[in-house]
Amino acid sequence: MPSYTFRYFKVAGFGETSRLLLTAAQVEWIEENPEWPQEKPNQPFGRLPVLIERSADSSPDLILSESATIERYIARTYGFLPADPRQAAQQEQLRDRLNDVILAYFVPKSVKDDAKAEAQAKFEGLLDKLVTVHSELLRKNGDNGHLFGSTLSFADIATYAFLRMFLVKPMESLGDSPQLVKAKLTPELAKLAVTVECDPLLEAYAAKNGTLADLVQV
Repeated sequence: MPSYTFRYFKVAGFGETSRLLLTAAQVEWIEENPEWPQEKPNQPFGRLPVLIERSADSSPDLILSESATIERYIARTYGFLPADPRQAAQQEQLRDRLNDVILAYFVPKSVKDDAKAEAQAKFEGLLDKLVTVHSELLRKNGDNGHLFGSTLSFADIATYAFLRMFLVKPMESLGDSPQLVKAKLTPELAKLAVTVECDPLLEAYAAKNGTLADLVQV
């Protein structure tokens, strides 16, 4: 099997889903935290995360940038996305919606004061919609802690990573957003969080890096 080097900052951010996928895939991988911005020119697109795959047969290394690309590659390679393109697309759109909420969060931090309220309202509106859609899907799937089926999926892991970003050792720049996200958690999402981090593939990772079980109520 190939081995991997994953480069990102020492925060959850846009790298947490990839970390969780690599862990769940039970592959050999290490993480590097490049000095920034000194190492910026040495990255393929001048940004992080970066994934380097080194093949066991000594074939040329695969180097990928962009968090969504990295996540989808790992998820497809190790079976966390279904082979059926329609079923896979259903999961991928959820991941993209998570990303929309994260990006919308950062907008109020960068706009002028007269636009902050509007930007904050947009963030909260997208968050509300995300919570509603995810909770409905979880109920539709039998409220078993999974968004699709009964085993760990890309959508489960991406959603759990999103919650970790806001609730487990959040960055100071997140301000009061962790409290906002926690307040909007539904029982269905709380159950997903506990189900994912109690999965045998990820329980050691959660125990080492911080769990959500003590922060949410099922």
